[in-house]
Amino acid sequence: MIKSLAMRYAAEYAAREDRLQDQGDGRSSIHYPALFLFVGEKTAPAIGPVLDSCRRKWDNAGGVMAMHAVPEGWKAEQSAVPKEESSSGGFASVSPAPGISARSGASAPVLSDWPSGHLRTLILPRLTGRDPRTVRRDLFREFQGEQRYLAEMNTALRRMTGGIADYGRLYSSFDVIHLSIITRVDDPLNVLLPEITLLTRAVLGQSFKSVQTDLFALISERDQAESFGLSSSVGMAFLRELEGMQSPDYEFTAPLLVTEDGLSIPVSHGPSPLFDLVYVLSDKNERGTSPAGGMDDNYEIISHISLLKNVMRPSGGIGQEQVSYNNMAFKSGIRGSTGRQGYASAGFSGVKRPNRQIALAVLYHTFRRIREEMSGSSRLSPRERLELLGLSPDSLRERARRLLPDKEGILEMTGLMSLGRPSYHELKRLSLREAEELLFGSGGEAYFRSNFASPAAKRLEAADPLREWTPLLSAPDGASPEITFFQLAEWTADRDDAGSVLHGLRQHMAGLRAAIASSREELELLYGDSVDRQPFSRVPLMDKRTVRNFIHYLFAEGYGAKYELLLLESELALCARLEAGLESLHSASVKRVKAMERLEEELKAAALDSIGRAESDIGRNIMEYYRAVTDEVIDEIKARRGPGALLGERYMGSLPGLLDRGIEVLLERLIEVCGREILTAEPFALSFEEELLRRANVAAAYDNREVLSKEELFRRLYRTLEEEAAINVRLFEYTQEHRHEEKYFFGDSGSEFLRYALSADETTRIYRLGFVHERRRSGVEKLNLMGGFHLEDLLYYRNGRIYYETYLKNGYELHGVDEESLPALR
Repeated sequence: MIKSLAMRYAAEYAAREDRLQDQGDGRSSIHYPALFLFVGEKTAPAIGPVLDSCRRKWDNAGGVMAMHAVPEGWKAEQSAVPKEESSSGGFASVSPAPGISARSGASAPVLSDWPSGHLRTLILPRLTGRDPRTVRRDLFREFQGEQRYLAEMNTALRRMTGGIADYGRLYSSFDVIHLSIITRVDDPLNVLLPEITLLTRAVLGQSFKSVQTDLFALISERDQAESFGLSSSVGMAFLRELEGMQSPDYEFTAPLLVTEDGLSIPVSHGPSPLFDLVYVLSDKNERGTSPAGGMDDNYEIISHISLLKNVMRPSGGIGQEQVSYNNMAFKSGIRGSTGRQGYASAGFSGVKRPNRQIALAVLYHTFRRIREEMSGSSRLSPRERLELLGLSPDSLRERARRLLPDKEGILEMTGLMSLGRPSYHELKRLSLREAEELLFGSGGEAYFRSNFASPAAKRLEAADPLREWTPLLSAPDGASPEITFFQLAEWTADRDDAGSVLHGLRQHMAGLRAAIASSREELELLYGDSVDRQPFSRVPLMDKRTVRNFIHYLFAEGYGAKYELLLLESELALCARLEAGLESLHSASVKRVKAMERLEEELKAAALDSIGRAESDIGRNIMEYYRAVTDEVIDEIKARRGPGALLGERYMGSLPGLLDRGIEVLLERLIEVCGREILTAEPFALSFEEELLRRANVAAAYDNREVLSKEELFRRLYRTLEEEAAINVRLFEYTQEHRHEEKYFFGDSGSEFLRYALSADETTRIYRLGFVHERRRSGVEKLNLMGGFHLEDLLYYRNGRIYYETYLKNGYELHGVDEESLPALR
């Protein structure tokens, strides 16, 4: 529970900081309108991340539109869109909802802060209940035989075009539209990709002079554990069809435009490739490893390629000449020596302030500081400790006196009625005990018990040391800042030294026991002595007056001694209750101390574990640097609000009270204080680059000889960005005819790091290096483009061909068109 709370806090802080830093970044703008078309239900997980990335990074993303081509009934069954909208075959808007939820192929996309109406659906034939042996063929035939799908798609696309026109003011030009089509190669619905693409282009072409169309073909190689054979066969079928679509002599004509009266109009394409460029993106990279983000990196790649190809060029100087992307040059670069157009892929990486790790480090260091201040040695002497807790001899004697009724009440005992009227002559030969019995029987003892012993016992029973100590020990602003449960655990320990209040109390109790024993002996001697030997006034010839004087002496001295004995016994009984209270207080204090130590250990482990998962340079010196930063912020708070500020009501409040409610309650309060008072301080508002430079060099203050120079740090970051941006496609021994590479940074070209990156390897690089300038505080990103390979170079193609041919031989019909019309397998 502790770790989950800490990780949730770190994630929330990171998300909040990303939003704030993104808002502080100078976001890019796209030049022409953009439309994303997601084909197939397996692309649902891509919709949210792609569009949300655009929203965060594009200044005019408010006009970006998207469409999702899904099988009929999919929305009604799996999203929040009402059935009547979905089943109509027209268009439906996905209602915006907080967060992004798109992790499985069967889930509907949910967008954060995305305007309603910007994501609409194209309805295609139903998938459920179909024979997997013939599903692609059946989808194709039903679409050809049911004109209503085309009619409804025409309506939906025209409405989408109208929606795009509403945002024309956001763009510099409305002559061109960038159409990005995204599909999973193993989604059966892409059997209709030529019809969907050509119809979309035809409708858009009626509003725009040019439609630049790119295809992003996604391959999930990690998601084939149960149906790898069929999935690979379907993917191979699509790749074979794609090879035909991208051939220079590809031609396609179909009656795709449908009017409101049901009239069909043919649309033609070619001879030319259907797509301007095709990007093949897998969840395995060219090294054969799976990136930690899986497909998430590919979603970032899609939005960044779309920006790269459509970014608005900055006006005015930006410090140096911008090397920008040229689409024609890239297409020429990936065309092999035979003139055959190649395919492209990409890799993406980014470095930014490690906000999760920072949040956890600050949480730990804030708690460590609180624990250190609470557990520091007290300046109170042993005597002052006893006095503070009311355990000094004077305090105990005074409290014991308050337990007993006033001693003057003993004088009232002289009014007791005697049993008879013995003469002094009869009394003087008796002992005091015998004389009292002759005079009052047991009346004196009964009166003393009723009026002194019993009230004292009742008052003692009501004494509750722990309750009495509570205001002193848990006062949030520190009724006594010298004492915490850390000190109490030490002071109340059962050990024989002067620092233990328990030891001091027990020494006092030993003295009381000795005094009680002595008092009892003296009282016994007094009551055993004869009346004649007692020093009271005797009046000759006045017997009654002498007896009266004896009675006064009996109560004053005899019961006076009993009163003092009762006082000692009451004080000892009070000490016994205080001893039990101290033992209970020790147990509670030790429990709280252990809870604090456990929380500190778990917070430290969570921070170190999170830092350990960060890249070595990005996570460098986080604990050391943020120890100093956290201490600086806390020292400033104490200077402004006083030494006990952290334990005041504005901050942590009563730690004993929080701990007694549960360690999670304490952690929640700590998280609140960190988020409100620590992480909002000025040292946490540094840009990515400045924070990283300061943190890299803070180790010098900790006698660390591994301090990186600025140049060495930049070199390592440069290498990390390159390694993490490995191309997301697995090729067979790099057999493409011509490997063409281009690499682009997204960041502030005026920053020290980007200036270093643009000049690194300047004389030896064999690839084109450029950048997209953005006033960016949150970090820097890198997009690596690579092209020139062909589909048969894909390891996925080589492996899938075996399954594809086997399934065809076993009666699976994997194509809508005749197999003879498709390119031969290579």
